[in-house]
Amino acid sequence: MSADAMTLADITSADWSLKLGAIGEVVQGIEDVEQCIQIILTTPRGSDVLRPTFGVDVWRYIDSPMNSAVPAIVREVSTAITLWEPRVSIVSVSAAPAAGNTTQAGAQLEVSVTWALKLASATSPTHTTTVTIPGGF
Repeated sequence: MSADAMTLADITSADWSLKLGAIGEVVQGIEDVEQCIQIILTTPRGSDVLRPTFGVDVWRYIDSPMNSAVPAIVREVSTAITLWEPRVSIVSVSAAPAAGNTTQAGAQLEVSVTWALKLASATSPTHTTTVTIPGGF
């Protein structure tokens, strides 16, 4: 655990979660919302047996032409976040093949979601969460 890591004793927000990949650490506030969006975007729909509609179904568009797959993926992502993350309003969603993959072109999809907190003021800043989804896109 790093020296500046937040632990259970440091929680000051009603919205918090355990930090993924870090034993004993937590995320709260904006970091919690961002982590929740990342979890939604990387969970295949149907893989959580207790919540069969949780996640996104972007993998069904593997090997589809990008000009028809991208609008469907944007719709899937928008629907999933609207349903499973009620704290945010979606500003925009974009999807494109990940550029950094040199071993296999188009093998990963980069999804970016720009969002704002619903309970914040009208001039609240927007945040962007970008997730790279593995697969044969």
